[in-house]
Amino acid sequence: MLVGAIRVPSGTREQDVDVDVQGSVAAGFEPVRDAFVRNFTERGDRGAAVTVYRDGRPVVDLWAGTRDADGGTEPWTAGTAQIVRSATKGVAASVPLLLHQRGLLDLDAPVGAYWPEFKAGGKERALVRHLLSHRAGVPALDTGLTPEQAADAEPAARAVAAQAAAWEPGEAHGYHAQTFSWLLGELVLRVTGRTLGRWLAEEVTGPLGLDFWIGLPDEEAHRVGRVAAVAPPPVAAGGLKTRPKRNVSAAYDDPNSLTRRAFAAIDPLPDENAPAYRAAELPASNGIATARALARFYAATFGEVEGGSRLFTPETTALAGTEEAAGPDRVLVVNTRFGPGFMLHGPASPLLSPASYGHPGRGGSLGFADPGAGIGFGYVTNALAKSVTADPRAQALVRAVKSVL
Repeated sequence: MLVGAIRVPSGTREQDVDVDVQGSVAAGFEPVRDAFVRNFTERGDRGAAVTVYRDGRPVVDLWAGTRDADGGTEPWTAGTAQIVRSATKGVAASVPLLLHQRGLLDLDAPVGAYWPEFKAGGKERALVRHLLSHRAGVPALDTGLTPEQAADAEPAARAVAAQAAAWEPGEAHGYHAQTFSWLLGELVLRVTGRTLGRWLAEEVTGPLGLDFWIGLPDEEAHRVGRVAAVAPPPVAAGGLKTRPKRNVSAAYDDPNSLTRRAFAAIDPLPDENAPAYRAAELPASNGIATARALARFYAATFGEVEGGSRLFTPETTALAGTEEAAGPDRVLVVNTRFGPGFMLHGPASPLLSPASYGHPGRGGSLGFADPGAGIGFGYVTNALAKSVTADPRAQALVRAVKSVL
């Protein structure tokens, strides 16, 4: 069913708002369309897209709003792409899993077996699976990198290799918000001789026809809209807090906390709309994608998709959803669940079921798979919010999908 301009009541106000929703919805999935509309009328979306695959075929493919979040009027189109922040991590995680699937990477080997310099600072016993599941013990750097240093793989990898472990690798977990870029990127480089972005393009996104890039090519730059900046929570005066942190924003208030240092590993924060930042390869944070690409990627991790083959073997699909870490997260200061590279369904990021795996992006974007339900899901937005994991707009769409299954 094609979708055109939809006139809907805006919340409880006695007025109507035109939301020019384009795309298509299969019969029975209209609640997802309705939730998508309410994201604009009630939850502040400016430009966004959502795509849902079921059993290898798209059943929802919608977009609306403007491609620029800062006052532009150019409409979002079917091919508009946006930066998806940490939703990048889930797609990037497919690279080491595919290397493992091909017998080129042992998840139970020490990281130092592939990257000898990493064995410094108490990280000798850090395994590859620890690195993928945020248990390697290096979520932060002693000294933040500039955006230029962060984009240069060699000094960034050298810095994280020399960093002392914050805990015994494997004994705890804490979200490696920024350092995941250099950990994963250097590991893949040592194993394959190719950068992660290049390997992904040649082995995954190219063959599957995905509009997803870690390292945006110049020829694709015209398709990418501008995202709104997300201001970090204000730093509270008075230094360290004495009461326990109850959420990530409160922990971020502490300038000396692990939370603050993990998210501020790049200092100052880069301009995410800058061409140089988009062209860099940061597998933790600067992937650029369409909602279609996210949904199609996740659908391909467990089954065949239209015009493309299955990405993971059944064994690798099962591995993707296998819990590696669960419980109190030393960085996000809530209970999180991680598999090897993917965030799993849980209190911090509710997905469809305990079998779901994927990754949210700070500010709103989300991609995930649920093999049992046959669902691949992708949501991309330019109106970035302060949410780190469970963004209200993404969660509204997830609930709508769940309601029709």
